[in-house]
Amino acid sequence: MKSIFRNITSTFLALMVLFSTVSWTVDKHLCMGRVMDISFFAHAEDCGMEEAATAMGEELEIPCCDDESFTLQGQDDLKLSWNDLDLEQQTFLVTFAQSYLDLYTPLEELPVPNEKYPPPILVRDVQVLDQVFLI
Repeated sequence: MKSIFRNITSTFLALMVLFSTVSWTVDKHLCMGRVMDISFFAHAEDCGMEEAATAMGEELEIPCCDDESFTLQGQDDLKLSWNDLDLEQQTFLVTFAQSYLDLYTPLEELPVPNEKYPPPILVRDVQVLDQVFLI
């Protein structure tokens, strides 16, 4: 179970680093205000309306088609140093790591809760007085 959890976590973190560092470009082709085609990483195909109008010999007064493109930039600098953190963040990270690691340190022997307290002194034998015996 531990190895499966480790594999899932490693894969998730690797994918998260990959998707945060890749730049994404989305290209859209709009015809009369409606989205006709969306493309990632490449140019979106046009609807062919302008070519059809020029083939028929007509000239469009108002262009009906529009291309929109936007780019989502990925991270370039992934190296974080200890000096980039302020004192409060450094203190939090050190105390969190120490308390987290203390959860998994093995104990040599289990603690006995009443180790330092002696048992009560019996003045008389209660079992004989009450005549209660284990059979």
